[in-house]
Amino acid sequence: MSDPIRFLVSFGQAVSTMALYNDGHPARERAVDRSYGCLQDLQQNDPNPRFSFLGEETIYQETALRELGDWEWGTRLAQAGVQRIELDTNVTREQYEEFLEEMMARITLSFIDSAEARPNRPTGIKVGSLGIRGETRHLQESLDAPAPVATISYSLGEEAASIQSMHKEVMERGRLPLAEAEAVVRSLSLAMHGDQQMILPLLQLREFDEYTTTHSLNVSVLVMALAESLGLAAQDVRTFGVAGLLHDLGKVHIPQDILNKPGKLTDQERQVMQNHPVAGAKMIIESGRRLDLAAAVAHEHHIMINGLGYPTHHYRRDCHKASKLVHVCDVYDALRTRRPYRDAWEAERVLAYIEERAGTEFEPEASTAFVAMMRQVEGGIQRSPMPPANGEAPSSSPAENRKESAAAPAPGAPPKPPEGSA
Repeated sequence: MSDPIRFLVSFGQAVSTMALYNDGHPARERAVDRSYGCLQDLQQNDPNPRFSFLGEETIYQETALRELGDWEWGTRLAQAGVQRIELDTNVTREQYEEFLEEMMARITLSFIDSAEARPNRPTGIKVGSLGIRGETRHLQESLDAPAPVATISYSLGEEAASIQSMHKEVMERGRLPLAEAEAVVRSLSLAMHGDQQMILPLLQLREFDEYTTTHSLNVSVLVMALAESLGLAAQDVRTFGVAGLLHDLGKVHIPQDILNKPGKLTDQERQVMQNHPVAGAKMIIESGRRLDLAAAVAHEHHIMINGLGYPTHHYRRDCHKASKLVHVCDVYDALRTRRPYRDAWEAERVLAYIEERAGTEFEPEASTAFVAMMRQVEGGIQRSPMPPANGEAPSSSPAENRKESAAAPAPGAPPKPPEGSA
């Protein structure tokens, strides 16, 4: 158990014990001592720990603690108006006990306003509702506004591992762990906002078999950035991010020998490949959660605005706005990635392709906004290799050592993405 989780568990136990025993009772004192000791242990490595409680999600600094997905105290604190706690190193044991008493009062008497409850709380402990008072702005701005305020590592190793775990859960149990997907999207949202500019943390492919993982993360980042550039509300941006993360979920059941086939697909293989939008939408719907938008995007992300693409419909209809945005981001990342059947395209070549096909394959507003955004943030794209598995040394993509690559279309000719490129 990590120090942040150990501290939170002890915090919950201390608050529970304080609700049962009066001041001075030995059980109460032991619980407070134990929790204060866990705080001191945590502060040996992190002098200023910060926790946020957002519904069922508990965040330490900028990292979601997925092990505490069902931790009831996070939800109870958030409902009582305590969505953020920050602790400094100068907090004494007495001050910490007073803080625990306030937390107990808030949970049992949630009408107490955070501006009125215990005004003598030491300055070394800050609590409040995200985004309501000045002291609570930092994390909320990084989550809900386009303001560039957060900085974290761009390796995305933990996020990649979570997506691989999520895909494995879907394959083996047919269950979609939505909480993990939402936590990954929130982490990506934080990573996108650098000190002075929008940062797009994108993963480079390490092994072909990891394509679906890297592609899902990249499309999620790209569609959130695009939605934000179009002025969508913060909640819509993250909802589109979840849809982008899950858009290729149907590929988890496609054999790798089809996904990574160097040559042309047979008719049967093409049918298997082109069934992934329907399969993905079905899996999302059957998850039993409210993911109608993500299911629609999974189903529609290969449909062009001229009605072509797949799956085919008997009656032509308009796709959801999120599907149009994901489609652009999907094609961009697919063509920018080296695959067994072709080399990666240069960024400008892909953007030129998107511009050429605006109005036929891509929705004009989406394609125009995407091209403008990518050219504007070109210096703010940070690509990192897919983290090595099981601690092994990083390696180059197998395709980097290939002697032959698929031939590129002639310059000036309308380029056509190779089969299965997205």
